[in-house]
Amino acid sequence: MRVEKGTVEFTNMVMVEDKAAGKVLVQERRKSWTGLSFPGGHVEQGESIVDSAIREVKEETGLDIQNLHHCGVIHWVHKTRSDRYIVFLYKTNDFSGELLAETDEGRVFWISIDELKSEKLSKNFENYIPMFTNDSLNEAYGLWHEDEPDTLIYK
Repeated sequence: MRVEKGTVEFTNMVMVEDKAAGKVLVQERRKSWTGLSFPGGHVEQGESIVDSAIREVKEETGLDIQNLHHCGVIHWVHKTRSDRYIVFLYKTNDFSGELLAETDEGRVFWISIDELKSEKLSKNFENYIPMFTNDSLNEAYGLWHEDEPDTLIYK
């Protein structure tokens, strides 16, 4: 059986960690995907995945990051259409620059992972956190539909 071709969107998300303080950088998004999540966004045409992650963190937080560690990939597939959404996950504790308090995307601040779990998180973000914190997880497969709950399976 051949599946119809649909759209494929490549995105990234980065956990920036301040190990000395025991905190991670989050963004309280206001526009789309509201709630707390790690910085990230879309991969632009002609841009590598890592370069897109570095650019998105700079745009959304003001920080320059380097030495990104690949944590895994989440592959979302629409339940009835052929659309796919691929999220490349990275983490780093190598950052510099001046943290912006706020951007047009939302407020940016440091928080501990334990505190983060009790906050209002962006859709499905609670399911992304184990991919960043558990080295034995590196892939997840998800199904989504606008009218039904999402399903995410770790591989």
